[in-house]
Amino acid sequence: MSSLKPNEIVQKLDEYIIGQHKAKRSVAIALRNRWRRQQVPKDLRDEITPKNIILIGPTGVGKTEIARRLSNLTDSPFYKVEASKFTEVGYVGRDVESMVRDLLEITVNTLKSKEQEAVKEKGCQIAEERMLDLLLPKGGMQQTSKHEDAKETPFELVTHDSDESSSTREKLRKMLRQGKLDNRFVDLDVSEQSMPMVEIFSNVGMEEMGINFKDMIGGLLPKSKKRRKVKVPEAMEMLAAEEAQNLVDMDKVVKEAIKKVEQSGIIFLDEIDKIAGKNGTHGPDVSREGVQRDLLPIIEGSTVTTKYGPAKTDNILFIASGAFHTVKPSDLIPELQGRFPIRVELDALGKKEFVRILTEPKNALILQYIALLKTEGVDVLFEDEAVEDIARIAEEVNNLTENIGARRLHTIMEFLLEDILFNAPDMQEKKIDIDRKYVEDKLKDIKDDEDLSRYIL
Repeated sequence: MSSLKPNEIVQKLDEYIIGQHKAKRSVAIALRNRWRRQQVPKDLRDEITPKNIILIGPTGVGKTEIARRLSNLTDSPFYKVEASKFTEVGYVGRDVESMVRDLLEITVNTLKSKEQEAVKEKGCQIAEERMLDLLLPKGGMQQTSKHEDAKETPFELVTHDSDESSSTREKLRKMLRQGKLDNRFVDLDVSEQSMPMVEIFSNVGMEEMGINFKDMIGGLLPKSKKRRKVKVPEAMEMLAAEEAQNLVDMDKVVKEAIKKVEQSGIIFLDEIDKIAGKNGTHGPDVSREGVQRDLLPIIEGSTVTTKYGPAKTDNILFIASGAFHTVKPSDLIPELQGRFPIRVELDALGKKEFVRILTEPKNALILQYIALLKTEGVDVLFEDEAVEDIARIAEEVNNLTENIGARRLHTIMEFLLEDILFNAPDMQEKKIDIDRKYVEDKLKDIKDDEDLSRYIL
């Protein structure tokens, strides 16, 4: 983040998302503020809290895409969750604290993978020595004690009784590296741990109780070993993965993961409008206001118990989004509204934006279909007039039926190219021009019949 200025973040987002400049500016400022906060004196740092954002706009205009691209752009722990999944604590369903646990779980796994990648070479070297032990005959060899502390001490797995066994080992090593032993099978002990199926019935903290119970039971059960006959390359992969895992300091990984989540975590709350309560409802509103009340302490800042230890949510950035068709942001409970001080309205998309979406981004829809058909040796050329026609039809269908934004383009493109995609492997004609006439012939009847377009487009 230290190298990305707000205008550079916007430029990166522009490569994939058309328009929505206000929303891009808001998230770019919010992300840069995370970095700025780390630079201020420590006594003031704790006073600066993230300015959470609500993205308001119809479906298919880029709300989720902005959040997804942000997570790829930064090295921040990121988790996307639909607010409609949650219910009030004490009822059947997911409780809101689970999103912090899931964010931490993802971060731990990501850091663990990075650490394993860093020690991969050393793990491969140890795995090679273990493989040579398996391949060499037992006679004349004496195995030393296991590499107890492989991180500090140089690994010396085998002592040689004679020069002859040493030269045999080196010959085998050379053959192993050249791939001459790839078809040979070795017996390998693989640890497998069967987890008992245990259902937890509880009305408070059900998920956390389930996690801890399973971990406790898992720790009590002995790890059983199963002998498998596998080919040398597969055995090498398994041994290397096992050794890399042994070399990773999990305490350090967990400590770093908790720090990253607490200081730079981002949670994207999609469909927040679905939990906005409607006035005049009676009885417990366990999926609406109940969820809002449960969300409030987490967004304000609280400590969530996880299986890795407590995690504070004070400095996690929350980005919420919703279409707000039937409700308004002011229908959220006042305390929750106050926790999302930045509100950005995203613009509805029209023909001009659709043309750009089809052609400009790095992952433009037309480029995707051209690449897909190229795998069959078919070259497809889209004329400018045809692209404009596709965009115009998408806009008209959105206006006539439900407005689903840019997602309408996927439906129209799939229907437009259906015959070509189906017949591509057997086509004699390998160059196809998609012009205005082709688009009109394919889509005219369906577009004109409003009832039919509701079902098909």
